[in-house]
Amino acid sequence: MAAPISLCLLLLALFCQTHISFSTTAPAIDHSHPLSISTRDVHDLLPTYGLPKGILPNNVKSYTLSTTGDFTIELESTCYVQFDQLVYYEKKIKGKLSYGAVHDVSGIQAKKLIIWLPVTGIEVDDKSGMVQFFFGAFSEKLPPKQFEDIPVCKGDAFLRADRASM
Repeated sequence: MAAPISLCLLLLALFCQTHISFSTTAPAIDHSHPLSISTRDVHDLLPTYGLPKGILPNNVKSYTLSTTGDFTIELESTCYVQFDQLVYYEKKIKGKLSYGAVHDVSGIQAKKLIIWLPVTGIEVDDKSGMVQFFFGAFSEKLPPKQFEDIPVCKGDAFLRADRASM
């Protein structure tokens, strides 16, 4: 059932010429047209594109998504989330969304050992569900279980605690 909806959304996006903009106060669903689906929470939109809702933290303020897949996400504040590695989210995240993938990402960094590396893309393997993060020419696959729930954003104190544990 999700595949026909995703196909309809893709076709609708190809034929539209305007930008779609959402904030956390937008209506949940536009019932005026059966093919027009809008959502007030980006976490609800991600699964329709084959991505887990937990790849973004809980402090999303607003987002825009163009018909070409270009998006901008604005967070309430910068944010740290602990997955298998510590991930830093800037206040503004940009990229290009397609089914099962996000490319040309800016605004997300992951800590690998002692170095912060920019996340340049995210892809989900259809068969295994593994979530693959790209850091330029390098990548790392993480189990989908880590992204089932929307992670809670932590502030600078979380980073200081992480540095103290080294």
